This record gives sequence, structure tokens and C-alpha cells, in this order.
Amino acid sequence: MGSEAQSITIGVPGSFAWKVFHERHPAMIEQLCAAFPFGAGVRDRLAELLRETTGGVVEPLDDDAPDHGAWAAWAEDRLGRPWSECSFLWAESYFFRKLLAAIGYFAPGPWRGIDPFAPMKNAELGSAGAAEALAAFNELPLLGERGRDDAVVQAAVWGNQADLAFRMSVDAEGAAAGLVTGDSLLFWSLFDAPGPVHLVADNSAGELAADLVLVDHLLTTGRADRVVLHVKPTPYYVSDATPADVLGVLRHLIELAGEVGAIGRRVWDGLRAGRIEVRDHPFFCAPLDYRGMPYDLREEFASASVTIMKGDLNYRRLVGDRYWPPTTSFVDVTSYFPGPVVALRVLKSEVVVGLDEATAATLDKTGDAWRTSGSYALIQAARPV
Repeated sequence: MGSEAQSITIGVPGSFAWKVFHERHPAMIEQLCAAFPFGAGVRDRLAELLRETTGGVVEPLDDDAPDHGAWAAWAEDRLGRPWSECSFLWAESYFFRKLLAAIGYFAPGPWRGIDPFAPMKNAELGSAGAAEALAAFNELPLLGERGRDDAVVQAAVWGNQADLAFRMSVDAEGAAAGLVTGDSLLFWSLFDAPGPVHLVADNSAGELAADLVLVDHLLTTGRADRVVLHVKPTPYYVSDATPADVLGVLRHLIELAGEVGAIGRRVWDGLRAGRIEVRDHPFFCAPLDYRGMPYDLREEFASASVTIMKGDLNYRRLVGDRYWPPTTSFVDVTSYFPGPVVALRVLKSEVVVGLDEATAATLDKTGDAWRTSGSYALIQAARPV
């Protein structure tokens, strides 16, 4: 990463990262306390977590979970320093690790292993909007080959934004009106020959359902001979997908009629046959970008014909969570990655690269918070030289 790009921190009042800690996190914890009958001890620990992360210094973990040693190393040079000095990526990750400890996720007791975000995920998956979006996949067999290609990529890009993500149309330009760069043709251009494809998931519920549709499409069209789906080993960033979420979403799909149910059954059979694998490497909950990935994960990505990075957090970890000029080359900042990689992302944080000057200037002139509004998306691809 170039020294010209400053790391994004949480200490600038009014910045997007600052608002995450001072506005989003308090609202989220209020929701958690409303969704679960946590006792006074848990509620007090959550309140203390908010006080620490919005105005205190970084404190060590006080649990003995299996990942304690790794986190102690990652936090060693930050302990005792103000949270406001921490990078956004590191601080968010440590916040959610401390949140799990605060509710008793790792300790003996009633909340051990309980996903605190499950009620939010389940509510989204069971919503009327999700039902309508999933039902739209029943139109896939009615589309031509190009139309199906476009539809599944658009759905994977837009995730839970049902107004665009699941629009089944052969009108590629209309359906992708919010894309600031890239298209489905760029995405499919990476798939030269069948091989193993790795998909690094982001959110559960509707987005994960769209990801499973993409997985099925990769296999049924012969673009992939095997798909590895990477998810988080523990609950993370509220809605991030875990192995339990994969099973929950898959069971939900199987219970539906039409093509959606057929897709669910094919994915189920693919898992049984070993053509689809679910993995939950601990690095996916680490406070590091992908330059810091361990050797075993690097080897996995090196063996992939294509690695698909889904969502905003994976994008931040892929390119580096920095104030890059938006015209910075995506290919250059991902040149370290060990194989072909494609990013499918709705813009929900400040980092963005790979735009042309005209597009960046036009977006800046709108006066909108286009980097963080969730109204724009991108598809970007790179091959190693």
C-alpha cells in the first residue's frame, strides 16, 4: 500500500467511521438488549464497551477463548492507547470480538455460542421484501443465457437491496444503473475454463441467498467444477454469514416452490457430493487486510481459478482501508493477491479505487455521500501479472 494513502481512523468527529462508533454501535446494542433477556451483568458489560470504545483507551480481553492468544498479539501495540487513534478496520473488528465476550458467547452459561444477531438475520430472511426478491429467481429459466448471467451477477452485487439485486431483466444497462464501474461481462471474463472458484461471503439472509444462486449458476453452467464458500467462524459485523447461517438460508430456499427450491436442493446435493464446501477460516474475523493473510489461506486462493470477494468489508480488506484517491488502480493495489480476483460491492464506506476521473468528478458534483450511502455499487477484476 502506498504511503500517500492515509489509513482511515475512527477519531475524526463527524466522519463516517466516527459515526459508526458513536451512532451505529449504540443503536445496535440497544437492539440487542431488546432482542434478548440479558441480565444486568451483560447489560453493564455492553454499556462499558460503549464507554471504552467512544472515549476510552484500548483494554485487553478478559476471556480465555481459543482465539485469545491471537487477539493479544494483534492488540499488543494498541493497549492503553485511545481508541480514537485506532484504524477503522482494526477498531471495528476488536469491538465485535469484545462484544461477543461481553454477552458471554465464549464462556459457560446460557449465552454460550448464541448468535446475538440471529434475530435480525432471521427477520430479514423472513420479510415480505425477501420473499418477493427470492420469488423473482423463479424467472431465471425464462431468460436466455446472457440474461441469466446478468441476473445472477446483479443479484450478487446488490445483495439485500431488493429493488435492484433481484431484478430479472435482459436490460443489463437499466438493471445496473447504480454501478460506478464494471459490469457482468467483466465478471464473466475471468472464467476462462472450469476450475475451483472461491467465494468469500459477506452478509447472511438475502445476500447469502443470492450468493448461493450464484454458486449454483457457476456449477450448472460449467464455469466452476467446485466452489468453496468462505464464511465467518463466529458472529461478526451484525449480519455477516456463519456456517449456521448457510444452513439456515439453504433450508429456507429448499422449502420454497419453483426454481428457488430447485436451486436450494442442487446446492444441498452439491454440499453432500463435495462439489461445494463451506469453510470458516479464523482469519476472516481478524483485524487485518488480506496482505496479512496466513500461508494456508494464501495457498487456497492461489489454487482458485477465480476468487470472488463479496461486500464492503471484504473490499476494504482487499484494497486496504485507506483514503485512496478514487482513481487509484484496482489492479495495482491488489497485485499482491495470489490469483484472479473480482470484487462485487455496494459502497457503504469511504474507501474506493478504480474509478475513472470523469466518473469520480461526476459523483463528487452530486453533493451526495455517494461513498457511504449504499446507493452505488461496483464490479472490479484483476489478474496477477
